[in-house]
Amino acid sequence: MTQDRNRGVDDPARLRGIVRDIPQATVARLPVYLRALHELAERRVGTVASQVLARAAGVSPAKLRKDLSCLGSYGTRGVGYDVATLAEQIARQLGLTQDWPVVIVGVGKLGQALANYAGFADRGFRVVGLLDADPARVGQIVAGSVVRPATELERVVAEHGVCIGVLATPAGSAQRMCDRLVAAGVSSILNFAPVVLSVPDGVDVRKVDLSLELQILAFHEQRKDAVRRAAGVLGAMRA
Repeated sequence: MTQDRNRGVDDPARLRGIVRDIPQATVARLPVYLRALHELAERRVGTVASQVLARAAGVSPAKLRKDLSCLGSYGTRGVGYDVATLAEQIARQLGLTQDWPVVIVGVGKLGQALANYAGFADRGFRVVGLLDADPARVGQIVAGSVVRPATELERVVAEHGVCIGVLATPAGSAQRMCDRLVAAGVSSILNFAPVVLSVPDGVDVRKVDLSLELQILAFHEQRKDAVRRAAGVLGAMRA
């Protein structure tokens, strides 16, 4: 892992892996496979059959095999996949064998929770700056870092070569801070603000809307409740 992080982006083998054409749906499932592989590795499992890995990831074995074939990984018939090798292959494809400096804008309760999340460091994401526009928060120590004023955003991005920004601001200031991140050279943004951001071509935005996810769960709960009620009515009618 360390050796890969020291390899430059001009390495031919690395470039071939990066430019491999992989469907976005497959890319979205790769982190799930990687998490399942890490859990297997923690249990000291050396090899895993496609059926077992697929079940752990919540997909069909056929879909798993098709996804992994996009990486050039086909496993060994009758044996399966080597857990460590496949995890390294997926991590490399996702760019997790590099060190990614990240800046978090907005250090309210959500921003603080994100700053304290150990999973960032475990996956190669290094939080290099915490920024907030509220003078009351500036100077506070969060997760071992000093919260800096939002006016220093461009300086922090330049100092650390940041290309990934996390927005945890209120909706009213999200677009403004997004524009500043983009202008400073940040080309990937993880947005927790409850607003749709407008960005130029070449900038990737991933939106995390917790209230939306809860509403979707409420929809499914309502449907399950309706099915239970209907079953109860039918049962009463048959009695």
